[in-house]
Parts: sequence; C-alpha cells; structure tokens
Amino acid sequence: MTLKGAQDISGLLNAWTQGDEKALNDLVAVVYPELRRIARQQLRRQPSDHTLESAALANEAYLKLVRTPGIRCEDRVHFLALCAQVIRTILVDHARGRQSAKRGGDAVRIPLDEALLGTSARGVDMLALDDALVSLSKVDPRKGRVVELRYFGGLTVEEAAEVLRISPETVQRDWKMAKAWLFRELTRVALRTRTI
Repeated sequence: MTLKGAQDISGLLNAWTQGDEKALNDLVAVVYPELRRIARQQLRRQPSDHTLESAALANEAYLKLVRTPGIRCEDRVHFLALCAQVIRTILVDHARGRQSAKRGGDAVRIPLDEALLGTSARGVDMLALDDALVSLSKVDPRKGRVVELRYFGGLTVEEAAEVLRISPETVQRDWKMAKAWLFRELTRVALRTRTI
C-alpha cells in the first residue's frame, strides 16, 4: 500500500458511503492487497483442515470494513491495526461457529508459533486464545493491544509503537510480558481440559 493510498482510505470510505461508486473501485485497489497479505499470514498458522481460505477471510474482512460507517484511517499503520481487530473477530466468530456446529467438539485450532509463545507450540484453541487475550486486556489493555497488533495484524514492533504512540522498547517489553502471560493462561486451560 502506498503512503498516498493509505492517506486516501478515509476519503475513499467517505466518498463511497455518500454514493460514489468509483470510490468503491478505488478502495478495493488500495485495501484488498493488504487484507490478502494479512489473511495469508494468519491462515498459515491454521491446521490443514481449517475451512477458511485467505480469499474468503480477506473478502469478509473487506466487507466488514466497508460496511462500518465512520471509519477513519490516519495512515497505513492505523489501517493495519484496524484490520487486526477485524480479522481477530472473524477468526473467533468462525471458531465459535464450528464449535457450536459440533456441539462442543473440536474448536478451530491455531498453532501459535515461536514468535508468540517463544517455544514450539503445537497449537492452541482460538477461543481459548481469545478468552486469554480478553483477560489480559482487562488486566493490561496496552499489552492486549500489542498482542492484537503483532499477532493478528502482523505489525512490526516499530509499527505497533507508532499505533500505540509508545517507544519500540516499550512494545518489546509489553510483547515479552504478554507472551509469558498468555503462555501461562493457555497452559492452564490445556491442563484443565486434559483432566476433564
């Protein structure tokens, strides 16, 4: 995404919501490649039997973005942060739908790579991850946001620092502490489910 394209996102969204059909075409050209990149990155972490494809995830994220009134994006990084929230919501909703369909059966499993947990993890339940992330955000909202930006949005430390308006060093510290906290919570959940 070019810097100019990123700056035009808000204008294009506004123009489209006011009925400018050309703005929608321009918006697709600017936004869709970024969504596909993020979707591919997320789905690489999914097990092979996962039913979502990157195009479907990108399409659903795009539709959520363009159907939400009043979206304002300051720049590319702000847009990526917004995408992280949307994609997290879609993946969690998908996991809930699959779990509901199977009446509590196997939920969508997301292998958490070494970048998240710092260890070689075999996989984690998306719903357990979301619950742990919600709990973390209640204790420390900024650390929860760092995880969302880095894990779901694929932002670099510098990009996350820009979104949160903190130093990259603070993002690094928050990331390290959040990974340890999530590892502890997810391990606790995994142990609980094994004993049941």
